Order: sequence, then C-alpha cells, then structure tokens
Amino acid sequence: MDLEHKFCRFDTGVTLSEGARIEGYASLFGACDQGGDVVAAGAYAASLKRLAAEGRAVKMLWQHDPAQPIGTWDEVHEDARGLHVTGRLLDTVARGREAAALIAAGAIDGLSIGYRTLRATKDGTGRRLLTELELWEVSLVTFPMLPSARVAAKGTRPDEAAMDELAQTLERARRDLARG
Repeated sequence: MDLEHKFCRFDTGVTLSEGARIEGYASLFGACDQGGDVVAAGAYAASLKRLAAEGRAVKMLWQHDPAQPIGTWDEVHEDARGLHVTGRLLDTVARGREAAALIAAGAIDGLSIGYRTLRATKDGTGRRLLTELELWEVSLVTFPMLPSARVAAKGTRPDEAAMDELAQTLERARRDLARG
C-alpha cells in the first residue's frame, strides 16, 4: 500500500468551537510542500464522489493511527482554496477529549491527510503535480512525520529493510507520545 501523508498547520484556518467542533483546511491547492508536491484543484473530487456513492466517509484519526479514530468529519469538500473539513471530536472517546484539550491549549496545531496518488505529473524542477488522489483519512497530528526519518524520495518505493526501520521508529514515537 502506498499511503502518503500531507500536513497543514492549524494556523491556515482550523478552529475549535463548542468544545469539540473543528473546521479548517486539510490541504491547500497550488502550495508546494516540503517534499516538492503541489496538489491541483480538483484532485480530491473523484475520490469524494466515490466515497459518497459508496456511503463511506473520510475517517478522522489521531496521528494517522487507524486504531484510534477520535471523531467524525461531517463535511469534506473542495473549494477554491483547498480541501475544507468540518467535524466533531467525540467526547465519549478518551483521545477525542485529549485532542480537544490539546488543540485548545495550542499543543496540537496540525492536520495531515492520508491518501494514495492515482495521477501525478513531474515538472522540470522535480516538483510533482498531484492531479488525482484517493483520500483515506484526515488526522490531527503533532508532526506530519519524524523529521529525521528518511527512507526514500517521495513517490518512490523504499526497500523492505528501510520500511522495517521506519516502522520501528514510528512505533517507538507513538509509544512515547502515549506515555505522555
């Protein structure tokens, strides 16, 4: 599975209201990220249409952990600026309550999307223009990924040993975060 992640800081418009409602942009069109990727307007349209037709929804996760859903995205849509999300943290889930407290305190300031690239082109500068993405989830995150964890260039498949090493590093980081 070639799941990728993109990160957008909350200061791009994410807000917390009524204790558990969050809203903001999970992705911005036309902005080059640190990996040299630019998401094109309309890149999520087919994926969002497919999800709706199948009666499924984009998942809200804690730190990209599929075992830790923390709420629901009530609305996920593209507008002129990017991928706008509106949702609710579940106060009946311990991590949902923790996430709301951390956002309110300013300790968590990021959104990150989990997706698979379906169509992309490269320009002469090495940038990748992402034109069709399969959106899986939008996570609340502290960091988009460990800054020192480098396995392969974006868009290439890392070797198995590097993947194992990265998985172990991420698992240690997840355990450290869980311990507080």
